[in-house]
Amino acid sequence: MNDVDERWMQRALELAELGRGYVEPNPLVGAVIVRNGQLVGEGWHQRFGGAHAEVNALTAAGESAAGSTLYVTLEPCCHHGKTAPCTDALMAAGIRRVVAAMLDPFPQVAGSGAARLRAGGVQVEVGPGEAEARRLNAPYLKSLGTGRPYVHAKWAMSLDGKIATWTGDSKWISGEASRRWVHTLRGRMDAIIIGSGTVRADDPLLTARPPGPRTATRVVLAGPSGLSADSQLVKTARTTPVLAVTAATGADPLLDLQKAGGEVLHFPGADPVSMVWLLLDELGKRRMTNVLVEGGSRVLGSFRDALALDEVHVFIAPTLVGGAAAVTPIGGTGADKIASALRLSDVRIEMLEGDVLIHGLVHAPPT
Repeated sequence: MNDVDERWMQRALELAELGRGYVEPNPLVGAVIVRNGQLVGEGWHQRFGGAHAEVNALTAAGESAAGSTLYVTLEPCCHHGKTAPCTDALMAAGIRRVVAAMLDPFPQVAGSGAARLRAGGVQVEVGPGEAEARRLNAPYLKSLGTGRPYVHAKWAMSLDGKIATWTGDSKWISGEASRRWVHTLRGRMDAIIIGSGTVRADDPLLTARPPGPRTATRVVLAGPSGLSADSQLVKTARTTPVLAVTAATGADPLLDLQKAGGEVLHFPGADPVSMVWLLLDELGKRRMTNVLVEGGSRVLGSFRDALALDEVHVFIAPTLVGGAAAVTPIGGTGADKIASALRLSDVRIEMLEGDVLIHGLVHAPPT
């Protein structure tokens, strides 16, 4: 990638990010049109079912698009879906050159968009900015490749690795800035997953405040004791979706939730790891793209043992809790050796008014 292409592709990637939370399960896409070294139009995919990034950029450029170069973060589509093919619009507008960060693995595109443009006399280059484009659309790529949603995990802990004291008190480990950040993250999720133990201990509402572009389904991995009719989740089940998943057999402990308008899925006898995969398969069938696991320790441990985590967001507060019986973030079986531990890559660190926020992509240990 030359410096000029790098600069314009970076702008297209920045624009694509603006669609996060609004366009899923579609991919995030940004587009920039440049003519004689000058920006003449730009756009991004703004909402699911709406105009694609390329069309929005063409609209902004108008007649200046003729003879120009289009920088786009994903191969232009060549099929009729909710909108007409972008390849046809680009050729009709007189685009001379298309630089795409990556090919679109969607079966109806998958290189056919680039081929159609080349057949129409358009110069096409693929690859500049590909690594960042793949990172940007990791949830889309996973959903397309596996049929399961991309799994985020989030927790806040003290400097000595505790998410609660030995008495169970946890409010508040992180500061206000960290909690605001979490609400923003929730507002981009299709589901938020916790265990019934966390419901009993914290009675959370699990909504984004203020609301974000998406309204997440609150998912509870419920034990044999079910959910209290007095919990906030049960009381609000008719206004914000609640889905309880249980392996319990015999008498149904979740009748109060069902009566309140919630939904219950039964996976009789499923062990914790099997439960994770059964749940993710179900959420994938519902076309959920991003889900957030908020805990507690047992649930996070089940996802870790299932090797089902894709990305983590960890808030570390400058406090020392102590206590051998104090709760740590991830329970479950865990690794038997350090070499078997999960590793993070693409680690990014932010400061949030005294708290440290660490993001990272999760990779399973080598087999």
